[in-house]
Amino acid sequence: QVQLVESGGGLVQPGGSLRLSCAASGSIFSIIAMAWYRQAPGKQRELVAVITSGGNTNYADSVKGRFTISRDNAKNTVYLQMNSLKPEDTAVYYCNADIRTRPWTTNTNTYWGQGTQVTVSS
Repeated sequence: QVQLVESGGGLVQPGGSLRLSCAASGSIFSIIAMAWYRQAPGKQRELVAVITSGGNTNYADSVKGRFTISRDNAKNTVYLQMNSLKPEDTAVYYCNADIRTRPWTTNTNTYWGQGTQVTVSS
């Protein structure tokens, strides 16, 4: 069993910053990739940023230059530093991870966190 626990959401004014964290725990052999998604009211869930075990990153165009994804492999934790926040960044942010749980197979499973609310408003 694997759990992803997010923290760091909240209310912030436009132009402000927040840092989200997501810690993975449980039956983990290795984490292939970790990502952040978000879902605004009435919209589909969208990929915000992803980071591989090797440190390669990719970002949605809407957050490039403002958000930074990073990870601490020793702690099985991924972070999302969000700067210059805009009202349109308001959403529930979800942590996602592709995890290999057994050493004798290369199969991976995808896990989701429970979500953390980010609200950008004056």
